[in-house]
Amino acid sequence: MRKPLLVTDFLDRARRLYGEKEAVVATDGERFTYGELGERVDALSAALEARGVEQGDRVAVLDPNTHYQLETAYATMQLGGVHTPLNYRLTPDDFAYILEDAGVKAVVADYEYAEKVEAVRDEVPTEIFICNDADAVDGDWEDFEAVLDESDGEYDRPEMDEDDVVTINYTSGTTGDPKGVMRTHRNETLHAYLITIHQDIADDDIYLWTLPMFHVNGWGHIYAITGMGATHVCARGVDPAYVFDAIQTEDVSYFCGAPTVLNILSNYYEEHEPVVTGENDVRVATAGAAPPEATLRLVEDEFGWYLKHVYGATETGPLITTSDFRRFFDDEDDARFAVKKRQGLGFLGTEIRVVDEDGEEVPRDDATVGEVVVRGNQVMEGYWNKPEATEEAFSERLEGFYHMGDLATVDEDGMIAIRDRKKDIIISGGENISSIELEDTLFDHPAVAAVAVIPSPSEQWGETPKAFIVPENGDPENPGVDPEELTAFTREHLASYKVVRRFKFVEELPTTATGKIQKYELRQQEWDDEEDMVGQG
Repeated sequence: MRKPLLVTDFLDRARRLYGEKEAVVATDGERFTYGELGERVDALSAALEARGVEQGDRVAVLDPNTHYQLETAYATMQLGGVHTPLNYRLTPDDFAYILEDAGVKAVVADYEYAEKVEAVRDEVPTEIFICNDADAVDGDWEDFEAVLDESDGEYDRPEMDEDDVVTINYTSGTTGDPKGVMRTHRNETLHAYLITIHQDIADDDIYLWTLPMFHVNGWGHIYAITGMGATHVCARGVDPAYVFDAIQTEDVSYFCGAPTVLNILSNYYEEHEPVVTGENDVRVATAGAAPPEATLRLVEDEFGWYLKHVYGATETGPLITTSDFRRFFDDEDDARFAVKKRQGLGFLGTEIRVVDEDGEEVPRDDATVGEVVVRGNQVMEGYWNKPEATEEAFSERLEGFYHMGDLATVDEDGMIAIRDRKKDIIISGGENISSIELEDTLFDHPAVAAVAVIPSPSEQWGETPKAFIVPENGDPENPGVDPEELTAFTREHLASYKVVRRFKFVEELPTTATGKIQKYELRQQEWDDEEDMVGQG
């Protein structure tokens, strides 16, 4: 039997099996069962349909992690529409580009961010504007609750195919304009199945939304948590006091946090010593570059949380690997941190390779560097209206695999470890230097709270490492450590050609909404007066 894989099945299942169970804890404390959530979603579907939204139309949502984001996503998808979540950190010009590029028909925006859309309203094709607090914003916006109150909840759900595009997620646009990543019902459904397995998601989970829902549909958690009948605890941002309070009072069992989020929580804990668990054990997923080992030790040994390290990209679902394969480490052995810092092995049904410039797999010596490529059912359909970019992404080194742009090694067990982004590798005097290795080293210095290392122009070497450091005391004018001391520290721990001699102390590092450091901003500042970059970063 073949049953189409449709994302609408996730909420349908939760309503059918968990209708009386708690689905959502809103940011204001209001609570909804899955039955109530479903009724609100139906009402919004009917309202959007009455306003002209049809199958295939794009509906954008600009919202922090509130129940309005969840409701808009499912209401759009029930109509056969294309859910288009927006990064609330972007500028009005960014929104103008995305709304025009995607041909967005309707926007549902949070009151805190609606003004960014209002500023470009006359420049975009969008016809429908809904806000969760229309009285709080300027312009002609319909109020979300009023729209629901006026709706009878009756709508026509069209026949859908699993290969229909159901979401468009725009990348950060670090090079050129943002690209719209198209994902189908099949992509999203199979990815949700995979994270349900590899993240151990169960119906009694209580999930705290510290990860932006807009970010690749919250790593697929808008589907997996819903489909399993677990509970969503919403949060408008990463406020450490709120996070620790929610973990305790709501008995949170699971959340996601980038390394910078874990650092924020660690710093708050060291100053305030909050309660770190409720009645449930806590597990936390972190992604991308691994947190420093000191953070891992604090999270696991002192907080008592179980940490899972995962890896991926917007184009890949996002998640494609994890280091959480229990036969490769012992929970009681400190050696487990060396495994957990790796990006690990591929998810079920996911083919991961690390290949050289000829597309050949590198040896499992944990030394030879190649680019990570992936093939799997969770990988995107392609880029919206960008066939050339799609072709390049799937063919540069190895035909038919998506090219991640990350450089990695592979150990004897087949576990990958990211050494750097292709654009972040530092080529100094012909030698390749991993910025991640330098950052890990500098972070071990007690005066360093956060660090980003980029290539800096050098007449002698072409490029040389430069570290942007947030000092532990928070004062870049008097950081409590001088560059000479930090240079000596790196000399103690690194090969001579990797020693860092250039530093800049800053109050904060530029980050994305998910907490990833935006090195491209630092590179642009550093290379602004240069004609070219050695490593083309």
